[in-house]
Amino acid sequence: MDLSESLHDFILVFLGSGLILGSLGVVFFTNTIFSAFSLGLVLVCVSLFYILSNSHFVAASQLLIYVGAINVLIIFAVMFMNGSEYDQNFRVWTVGDGITLMVCTSIFISQINTILDTSWHGIIWTTRPNQILEQDLISTSQQIGIHLSTDFFLPFELISIILLVALIGAIFVARQ
Repeated sequence: MDLSESLHDFILVFLGSGLILGSLGVVFFTNTIFSAFSLGLVLVCVSLFYILSNSHFVAASQLLIYVGAINVLIIFAVMFMNGSEYDQNFRVWTVGDGITLMVCTSIFISQINTILDTSWHGIIWTTRPNQILEQDLISTSQQIGIHLSTDFFLPFELISIILLVALIGAIFVARQ
């Protein structure tokens, strides 16, 4: 988007705070419905980040797939769960929770170190001579279309099959 620098920074801070508050809501809300709605806020903020970085096709895909389908499916599944059976065996802290916390913290620290140690400005994208060069394409939606139909065809199809199985499972659970 062609915005002034101060407006761009304000929107960036606003979306970042929405992202942080939404992610904290996902983690700290005890009501799973509120957590699911907080996840929806996080996903909407991510799609608005894509709009801010001029990736409109990715933003529309984010809204349609993650907010419109996945988050609705999560809310649908949470509403069908019987909450009373999960509250009976509630323990505050277990040994497995401590081990999980240590493993997740070590993975997080290693990812942060990798991100900080990587020289992001020196990355040069190369292509094979028989492929379409990325700079020859006009828009980002054309680039995404080419990548989805060539490089990422198999993962794209696998994800669509997984989503289909999840929807069939949700319908099966709803009918029982």
